Amino acid sequence: MDHITEGVNDILVDALEVSRSAIEPESSLADDLGADSMDLVEIQMGLEEFFNISVPDEELENFFTVADIISYVEAQQEE
Repeated sequence: MDHITEGVNDILVDALEVSRSAIEPESSLADDLGADSMDLVEIQMGLEEFFNISVPDEELENFFTVADIISYVEAQQEE
């Protein structure tokens, strides 16, 4: 598992209080992991702190699966 995936998984475990085994790239944040809008804000703050990136509020609307978050972080790391 690469650094980005591991970091995203750590953030999701903390923010959503789910087990690491429940998190798959195709997992739906809302349907599979039970994330609500407040959880997304917590995930946003975790991503910004852990990866030292900016995650604008409007980007949160594009996070439907774990893979969406990983792809966003990878794109930010490349810049």
